[in-house]
Amino acid sequence: MAPRRSRAAPVRVTLRTKANSLERKIKVVTEQHVIDKPSPVEAFPMREWSLKVFLLDEDGNERPADVFTKVVYNLHPTFDNPVQSFQKAPFTCKNEGWGEFEISIDCYTTEKTKLAPIIHDLNFQQDRYEQTHTVVFKNPSQNLQERLRETGPLPTDDDHRPKKKGIATKKSSQKYDYEKIAESLEKLEEEDLLRVIQIINENKGPDTYIRSDVEGEFSPSSLYHHSYPYPFP
Repeated sequence: MAPRRSRAAPVRVTLRTKANSLERKIKVVTEQHVIDKPSPVEAFPMREWSLKVFLLDEDGNERPADVFTKVVYNLHPTFDNPVQSFQKAPFTCKNEGWGEFEISIDCYTTEKTKLAPIIHDLNFQQDRYEQTHTVVFKNPSQNLQERLRETGPLPTDDDHRPKKKGIATKKSSQKYDYEKIAESLEKLEEEDLLRVIQIINENKGPDTYIRSDVEGEFSPSSLYHHSYPYPFP
């Protein structure tokens, strides 16, 4: 039996779908009241204020923002502790002060991955007020996509309709071990790998973009990260 042909040139495959960018709405709730403490600035009483972060579903209902591993509030630099981090929803940040200012809020989906900063206006015009911000999740993991699906459909869902509780389509009920798929792809010879690319091209959906680069370096981990939205048979 003739030996299998070795790879003559590395191959890299990139799969992209609209699920690589998901939008959701975040609500920041502010509560504040005057407290009986001396203020360093006359005519500006001391206040206690707090911020909480919530995720909104497609109907505008308030949901726990537990898709985040932590939320970091970047306060005015005059605070003794201007950078405050919280790991549990609703990520309540409570402080005392007399002045109004803008707060930059960083929401993390992993230890090092965060969304674009939310700029929140802290003011004392009302005892309680809410501000809604649109945020974008870029290249969310499969697990994060499933968590976000609980608040609304994903771009790759059929008809973009939410899945009713207790009812799952064949597509949504399928589970794949993508790490094993990536490991298997790493072991393929060039001829077999090109056949996989051909199969994907023949079965790709309208929302899928595929780029193969025979000059580039084949990276199974990269292929894994970009191919998880694709429903392998």
